Amino acid sequence: MYCNANKDSCNTFEARCNSTKDACIMQRIYIRRHFLYLRLKSVKELVNYNTRKTMKQKQKLKRWSGVLIALGVLGSSFTSCSSIKKGNDLPVVGKSVALFDYFNYKGEDDVYISNPLPGDDYFYNPILPGWYSDPSICTNGEGDYFLAVSTFTYYPGVPLFHSKDLVNWKQVGHILNRPSQLVNMEGQHVSGGIFAPAISYNPHNKTYYMVTTNVGAGNFFVKTQDPFGEWSDPIMLPEVTGIDPSFFFDEDGKAYLVNNDDAPDNKPEYSGHRTIRVQEFDVNADKTVGPRKILVNKGARPEDKPIWIEGPHLYKINGNYFLMSAEGGTAGWHSEVIFRGDSPTGKFIPWKNNPILTQRQLDAERPNPVTCAGHADLVQTREGDWWAVFLACRPINNTFENLGRETFMMPVKWSEDGFPYMTQGDDLVPVIVRREGVKRDESATFGNFEMNDGFDGQTLGMEWMTLRAPATGLYSLSQTPGYLTLKCDSVSASEKKVPAFICRRLQHHKFECSTRMLFCPQSKAEQAGILLFKDEKHQYFLAVGRDDQGECISLRQIGDGESKMLASVRLDDGGVLTDLKVVSRGTHYDFYYARQEAVWNVLCRNVDAGYLSTATAGGFTGTTIGMYATLK
Repeated sequence: MYCNANKDSCNTFEARCNSTKDACIMQRIYIRRHFLYLRLKSVKELVNYNTRKTMKQKQKLKRWSGVLIALGVLGSSFTSCSSIKKGNDLPVVGKSVALFDYFNYKGEDDVYISNPLPGDDYFYNPILPGWYSDPSICTNGEGDYFLAVSTFTYYPGVPLFHSKDLVNWKQVGHILNRPSQLVNMEGQHVSGGIFAPAISYNPHNKTYYMVTTNVGAGNFFVKTQDPFGEWSDPIMLPEVTGIDPSFFFDEDGKAYLVNNDDAPDNKPEYSGHRTIRVQEFDVNADKTVGPRKILVNKGARPEDKPIWIEGPHLYKINGNYFLMSAEGGTAGWHSEVIFRGDSPTGKFIPWKNNPILTQRQLDAERPNPVTCAGHADLVQTREGDWWAVFLACRPINNTFENLGRETFMMPVKWSEDGFPYMTQGDDLVPVIVRREGVKRDESATFGNFEMNDGFDGQTLGMEWMTLRAPATGLYSLSQTPGYLTLKCDSVSASEKKVPAFICRRLQHHKFECSTRMLFCPQSKAEQAGILLFKDEKHQYFLAVGRDDQGECISLRQIGDGESKMLASVRLDDGGVLTDLKVVSRGTHYDFYYARQEAVWNVLCRNVDAGYLSTATAGGFTGTTIGMYATLK
């Protein structure tokens, strides 16, 4: 066994079958007896494992009851890989497939441990931790709030969250949940695809709209009168160039669309020179009409040559029209600025105290830093108060993060001259926020939490994603009930295609992920295990596979056209079952495995987490983790 990440922290491994055939057989018999003893001790844990379905519990208890009867027989016979499956009543593992029994994710961030919430009406920022970027929010005015975020090239697209109080959020589906709504995704980089969805409600026709940019197809919108159900197929907006479109429905029934677009006459004066434009929208014909007009050129202070004014939203508040946009790019200089005008197409004047939200001027050494704040959206509650959702990042030691841009929320304040704002001067984006009169429930989306999936359902949970398409044919929940069946496919996660990769977002700096996998690789091409994925060129793959000497478990760092072996261990016990675990300590990852002995072994420690960060890899997404199988 070897480990290039940190040799001193990796366990040594000695082959068990280096002597005669008889000695090898006796060692295997001992291993099987020890394994069965530990398994019998764990029956009580199995019963109490409250995240697994009752049917699966009964099946497993029956399995271990059968082991009790067979214990004496197994002690006097040698079992091969295939007969081990039969002897333990494990499901049959097909050729070139891996079965995953469960997946467990547990967040353990220090900030939540050291800063407990002081009461039931408090909540943590971010409200959606992990890569939930470009948040947009709307209300129907009847106490329902809906929140949508970007998904880029992940499938399904644009998760939709619902709340009755702005504090307790529940994901109710995905707005883009059919391939017909996500076209031309293959061939796009992971940070391509769906940019900055904007969700809004038109009270005049009681219809919800979500408008967005597909980098590979153009700007489009979908609509519905039942946000908990299906949304329409895309209605393209070919005359709307640029990115980040957003609808505004005025009190008189007219509608408008604003978005980021090129510099005037497509002649930028500097890199990042953009405009905000507006055009009227015909809700009956579902298309824009009339001329496109520039509302903002360059940004709030044109003399400073501001970059990337984008993500615009229009509002009408107390008789005034407000245009709010992000500015400064998506990194540390990110901010939000606001303008006021007398009509949706009229002249907009920037507020003298812009930006209305940023953290760029603060001391980098402050505790629990929040950076990159911007790309906001506003909503008014039934009670009349205003709140803002926006994206921001939480870097470790103000250097890097693997979580991507997360969704935060805080109350809106109003200046004496009538402008909304969230921060001014040295104001901090708060980690803990209070909303009086609202009680936090047990299903909170924020803070430290643990999630378990036993793959007992007919469909994957809403937290799971694939890349670019549904990956139909590459996985199944029905082929072996109670397990996720994943096919080793000829597509790798380094290609801009659809790999056999079922993943979820990382939501904490410190976390623990584990899974149980049944896999019998028959060739050197077959590999399956846990993949940590930032993009096509930045990955860590903890995999069971084969090399010239036989079956092994390895950790690889996948880069630009290359794969670097960080650790490898021979697996010569003839087993089919492997437990895999990744532990994050924020700045570094530790990788573990367990075989029949059910004892965790260190494969490799102190692996650089920064390799998967935006600081290293760039892009707009956070890191995802999940189950992966490949032939490459």
